[in-house]
Amino acid sequence: MLGDVTLLAAAYSADLVIGDPPWLPHPVRAMGLAIAWGERWLRRVLPPACRDGHGAGRWERLAGVVLVSLVVGGSAWAAWWVTAICRAQAAWLGWAAAAALLFTCLSTRDLAVESRQVLRALEADDLPLARQRVARIVGRDTDRLDRGEIVRATLETIGESTLDGILSPLFYFVVAGVPGAVAYKAINTLDSMIGHRSARYIRFGWAAAILDTAANWLPARWSAVVFAAAARLCGYSARESWRTAWRDGHHGTVPNAGIPEAALAGALGVRLGGMNWYQGRSVPMPPMGRADRPLDPPRIAEATRLMYAASLTGWLMATGVLLMRMAW
Repeated sequence: MLGDVTLLAAAYSADLVIGDPPWLPHPVRAMGLAIAWGERWLRRVLPPACRDGHGAGRWERLAGVVLVSLVVGGSAWAAWWVTAICRAQAAWLGWAAAAALLFTCLSTRDLAVESRQVLRALEADDLPLARQRVARIVGRDTDRLDRGEIVRATLETIGESTLDGILSPLFYFVVAGVPGAVAYKAINTLDSMIGHRSARYIRFGWAAAILDTAANWLPARWSAVVFAAAARLCGYSARESWRTAWRDGHHGTVPNAGIPEAALAGALGVRLGGMNWYQGRSVPMPPMGRADRPLDPPRIAEATRLMYAASLTGWLMATGVLLMRMAW
């Protein structure tokens, strides 16, 4: 169990120092290729009736379940197999392989880098560039966003990605080791690629969306505790962060992600939510927090600082659980 503590420390430190540079091979890219290939293959083998529109719902959902099962199960098995093969050669090599895999599941530095790129564009008063940069981290349409909406989009992404890219992988590492963290990243990648409520994926991506919601249920509620503690560390109101997370973060339109977003809004004293646009379609999002402070660019720097504090808090709590498990 002490090996898990040192493994987590090494992976977390590497994430803070290295992040996710484009030149570094990343398992998520392999997962993305597997998902795209699997979708093409499964759609080709669907019964002819589905292509005519008859019985499409049942068969498309079944195909989506098959894809999710193969990608998630295959990712977890691959992580176990790689570490086992390396460990058979040498104990240190197995430990290094496990640390490298866990490192790729975390994204603290990358989230900070991408958010600061948006902030720099706003500080330079370059709205077209800011829209391009925020488009790299959000799924909504960005071509019509003004300064306040760009800030809002960035803050909401920081809140949601703190859950998806930091807290949930830590949670599943504690629960199921490196294979668990890698399996979670596969679930999250599936949801990002096919878990949309669009005409193409409303049925095919059903299983991916349901599994992602289920997988994030407990980590999302843990995030309320983490953000409240992080708010205290950063000098913000822990009480308001906690209160807003539970008051505004449980709306059905934003399952799970609403909790860390609302917690961040409460800590910073801003109002998030509003009208978002996806592929030209408007989607109203419930309000989160109170508009005590304006959505100005400095809020991005504050949110990034809060994210770092939440990341550190989550790592310390995960390490504490591992140490208590070892003592038992």
